[in-house]
Amino acid sequence: MSIQVKNISKAFGNFIALDNVSLDFPSGELVALLGPSGCGKTTLLRVIAGMEQADSGDVLLEGEDAATTHVRERQVGFVFQHYALFRHMTVFDNVAFGLRMKPRKQRLPEDKIAKKVHDLLKLVQLDWLADRFPAQLSGGQRQRIALARALAVEPRVLLLDEPFGALDAKVRKELRRWLRKLHDELHITSIFVTHDQEEALEVADRVVLMNHGKVEQVGTPEEVYAHPATPFVYGFLGSVNLFHGRVEGESVRVGDDRLPHEASELAHGAEVTAFARPHELEIIIQSESGVGIPAKVSRIFSFGLVTRVELEGTEGAINQHFEVETTRERVTELALIEGKNVRLVPSRLRVFQNQ
Repeated sequence: MSIQVKNISKAFGNFIALDNVSLDFPSGELVALLGPSGCGKTTLLRVIAGMEQADSGDVLLEGEDAATTHVRERQVGFVFQHYALFRHMTVFDNVAFGLRMKPRKQRLPEDKIAKKVHDLLKLVQLDWLADRFPAQLSGGQRQRIALARALAVEPRVLLLDEPFGALDAKVRKELRRWLRKLHDELHITSIFVTHDQEEALEVADRVVLMNHGKVEQVGTPEEVYAHPATPFVYGFLGSVNLFHGRVEGESVRVGDDRLPHEASELAHGAEVTAFARPHELEIIIQSESGVGIPAKVSRIFSFGLVTRVELEGTEGAINQHFEVETTRERVTELALIEGKNVRLVPSRLRVFQNQ
């Protein structure tokens, strides 16, 4: 089922949760709504589900206006962050609940309900826990049971609100892989809310970046990470090094220092904010006068193939923190130690004019 939201706005008192949001969710796609707390992503999810009423705008399900369609008739499965399982019911009865609550004319016979529930439990790889109660399960198992319960009613749309937010890091990573595999098997149109950048980039077909009730950028994980459209997107996705300065030809002047950048259409003297990711900063010992930002090494630590160097700005960059990803060989070659003065030169600098 395809979903369209057109010019959706929603306010709670003086707080604007959604500000004229329009989006298309093609059938069979897995989309992440990503952004900081309070950006409007959960409100948008609840408006699509019919759990919240928009102040203005339209929700179209398969091209039809959903305004008059009750939440129970939208064929939407909803998975909450905190599972919302019935504690007094077994795993089997939790998954069967939606099937048993259907109107009598639509309800399956009990033997067919039982077969369907067992098939779903096999799908989520937990059929051996059918007779257990939620309190006897781990957090990851409960979340998979919550997903099986949502799938039991054969939804045409699956909505997940921070589905792995209450789990520890290792379990979250395992369930992310599992959810991606499950989606590839079922191809249900799915939208999940998260504030975890890695989760969104790893799992989703497309990512919707939201901030202050507005959409900042929509694209594939590769597009939004490699080609951020706004300073917010650049700063939100992954670690970044931030510089404030003004344009001087093919350089950004930061205090008395210069950072080279590719030629752009920005006017000479324009006030800008520039970004470089940790792997896009090079540490050098000597440089041409004024090229690069002066800094002092504050910490060096290695993990796997990457060595991370943390630095503190000096001179004009006092109180600024920088992070560089390099190799152990490069650290040895430069004889880097804590307290050593160096300069930072970007191999790639993304520049945005200040508004």
